[in-house]
Amino acid sequence: AASDVYKRQIYKLRNFKMQSKRKIFDETHNMFRESVRRFVKKHVEPYHNEWEKKGIVSRDFWLEAGAAGILCPNVPEEYGGSGTDFRYNVIIVEEFMKVGATGPGISVHTDIVTPYLLNYGTESQKSSWLPGMCEGRLVGAIAMTEPGTGSDLQSVKTNAKITDNEIILNGQKTFITNGQNADLIIVVAKTDPSSGAKGTSLIMCEGDRDGFKRGRNLDKVGLKAQDTSELFFDNVKLPISNLLGSKGKGFYNLMEQLPQERLAIAVSAVAAAEAALDWTIEYVNERNAFGKKIAEFQNTKFKLAELKTELTVAQIYIDECIKKHLNNDFDAVEGAMAKLWTTELQCKLVDECVQLHGGYGYMREYPIARSWEDARVQRIYGGTNEIMKEIIGRTLSK
Repeated sequence: AASDVYKRQIYKLRNFKMQSKRKIFDETHNMFRESVRRFVKKHVEPYHNEWEKKGIVSRDFWLEAGAAGILCPNVPEEYGGSGTDFRYNVIIVEEFMKVGATGPGISVHTDIVTPYLLNYGTESQKSSWLPGMCEGRLVGAIAMTEPGTGSDLQSVKTNAKITDNEIILNGQKTFITNGQNADLIIVVAKTDPSSGAKGTSLIMCEGDRDGFKRGRNLDKVGLKAQDTSELFFDNVKLPISNLLGSKGKGFYNLMEQLPQERLAIAVSAVAAAEAALDWTIEYVNERNAFGKKIAEFQNTKFKLAELKTELTVAQIYIDECIKKHLNNDFDAVEGAMAKLWTTELQCKLVDECVQLHGGYGYMREYPIARSWEDARVQRIYGGTNEIMKEIIGRTLSK
């Protein structure tokens, strides 16, 4: 009888996700989730291992994703999108993370590059570039980080000289997601080096411009399928119309958009952690040690209980953040807290799950090993977690 009770408890734990309903989504969102799930099963899962070996996602994938309507869904219909809200972006991130598909840089393309064009682009810029981004013909990237400059965006050295009729762009960027595939790159550059933050501007650079060169596709610890590159700009001549937003307002535009970027990272952290926990629950219920299933040991039960509780609290918290963002009431400090809390939890949870897998947890043929590799960078990009603490800490000083 006690064994039967335990089995029912495990069943409830494994099916918690199906029993609970997140209140931020309605039936239309659920239908969209099913379509994304089908797309991932057909166009992502069978190819992800190959992408990892090659270090890049195929261009066919981007066109298939565009045709399926899962690129830039929140872009208005007049520019080729579906005119939906951020919850659709959330669903896309979650469904990719649930199968460990970290290769496609969709979040950078959809959640980061697209909002800059929507919020600061001219009508001509939006009409020229957004339809291609929605279709997957144009892959987007944003170039912030430099070899000597990480989270401190005010210290970038890449410069753009703006005259009456052209922009001359010079500099170097690194760690750029989608760098090899990118057709359209937002470049953070100094237009007035003597003015600090007020001397920073955003410049749009197409991937076929003379003087633009892609460097190495960088060899990373994780995110093996995602192309992450060095980019070089050597006297790249651009029309004045490639200035995004106002000259000197780039740093402020970045600060306005970083909360959504950090929220997207938080969403991916919770979804990836949930996948890792699901894989681990399945594993410990199948694997035997000392004559019984690993799931029957008290240490396993207690560990899983702790992780499930922390993950559930994190999901509820992130759903509240999503609601605030939808209401335009999500600020930079909240974005920093969301990223800090969830990425720290993700790394802790995945590490515990590797431990519960034992030696097999260290084998890349198991998804938990790849999840462990992929998780570590979450505490670095989008602003390191130390910077997140600094942003939060500034509000606590009297």
